[in-house]
Amino acid sequence: MQSHPFLHLPSLSLSFSHSFSRLTATTKTPSPFLCLYSSSASSSFSISDADLQSRGFSVRLSPSGLDLDALNDVFARVGFPRRDPAKIRRALDHASGAVVWLASSAAGGKPVAFARATGDGVFNAVVWDVVVEPSYQGIGLGKAVMERIVAELREKGVGNIALYAEPRVVAFYRPLGFVADPDGIRGMVYSRKNKKR
Repeated sequence: MQSHPFLHLPSLSLSFSHSFSRLTATTKTPSPFLCLYSSSASSSFSISDADLQSRGFSVRLSPSGLDLDALNDVFARVGFPRRDPAKIRRALDHASGAVVWLASSAAGGKPVAFARATGDGVFNAVVWDVVVEPSYQGIGLGKAVMERIVAELREKGVGNIALYAEPRVVAFYRPLGFVADPDGIRGMVYSRKNKKR
């Protein structure tokens, strides 16, 4: 898998096309479970919507207008597997959570940063698919989508926001208020391979 500073562990999402057993073969250390409690988050953004707009980026808070082929291209460029666009659309349309993406005017309105969350809409949510187009990395867009997705979830009253992160990107999420394995809580993933018969 290609190195990417704003990437959490994609393979833990059930919507990905490759198996968890392949993930364990390519990931040498376990992925920490990161969690944000609502009391530790701030609703201010490090880059305002107006500043993003002045730099040629539009903030989008719904999947409306999202070019799924272009999103799949971003996924591929950061090392995610390509997915069936119909399944992506179904996941986005049926998710009780949030979607944040940044469109670039320089890229013809295509997505250059993306994150989504799923959950019960009340107590808990999990953030998935945090990606930034490689040519746009390092200018704060990953932080911008994460701050906004957390704000969207908190506005709904969600107090427990979790994600899985590769060890090399945990440091990216910590300043955003996420902590690894809070209070000894460990994330677990269902795997048929490990199921006892």
